[in-house]
Amino acid sequence: MLTRALQQIEQATGVVGHKLRNRKRATIRRVLEISRAARSRKLKVSRARLQAGYRRLLAVVRATVHDAERVMAELAEGPRVAIGQRASKMVTRAQAQLAQLLPLVQRVIAQTQARISGGDTHYHDKVFSLFEPHTEAIRKGKASKPTEFGQLVKLQEAEHQFVVDYQVYPRRPDDRSLAIPSVETHQRIFGRPPYLLAADRGFWSPRNKQVAHSAGVTKVCIPAVGKLSAAQRAEQHQRWFRCGQRLRAGCEGRISVMKRRDGLARCRYRGPHGMQRWVGWGVVSNNLWVLITADRPQRKQLP
Repeated sequence: MLTRALQQIEQATGVVGHKLRNRKRATIRRVLEISRAARSRKLKVSRARLQAGYRRLLAVVRATVHDAERVMAELAEGPRVAIGQRASKMVTRAQAQLAQLLPLVQRVIAQTQARISGGDTHYHDKVFSLFEPHTEAIRKGKASKPTEFGQLVKLQEAEHQFVVDYQVYPRRPDDRSLAIPSVETHQRIFGRPPYLLAADRGFWSPRNKQVAHSAGVTKVCIPAVGKLSAAQRAEQHQRWFRCGQRLRAGCEGRISVMKRRDGLARCRYRGPHGMQRWVGWGVVSNNLWVLITADRPQRKQLP
């Protein structure tokens, strides 16, 4: 992407960014070297070849970043030749792209250097995508998808399968911090607290249960974590608790349906605001579908 933006500037100006070296082929060769080293069965040889390949790849990327910084400095001084309006727009667009990409590429260089040289696999504030830098790695422990990339979305469902609230979080929060705000949101929308609060065990904490009861929630249906006391074990075996957990399991089905039918499996908009807008349209689509199909008469079978 850096090379493409530099080529656009060179094409538009003819002077700024002159004598730039196209390093695409060198980058492809380095990536192929890393791929072959990763498939090697000899662990020690593979690791040494991986480190050498990554060092050569980082050298190529650093050289491209240096060229981009030089071009940005030349553009800041002003154009050396007169260019047309169309070319000026192209240069402005490419300049804005370089200003956005350069800090991200430098962060990628730093995190790659820390992983390869220092073995730091938990580098703070990783960049997973240059196109969507807000993307996070979400690990849920699924066998089919141990790691997913995106952003955490909270869907709050009321009776009759209506989604009454949603949130897209820029950073994944602790589930325990979401229980009480969900109760407050329900009270703000409906003017009263919910009769039943059902969630999975990730939302459990003694404080959440106490605050929910103080807010007016009659039944708090969240499985406790750890060794259960006799009172907790008896409560979780009661009929209302089991019914509440079946309701919570239905919420998992609602998430699956909204992924397949309403498009929440993949966001087609860009940026954090685009993610908010896409999830909002998915919620509207779900609620409209529920309204349309709520009172649909059943077809009579012919004898």
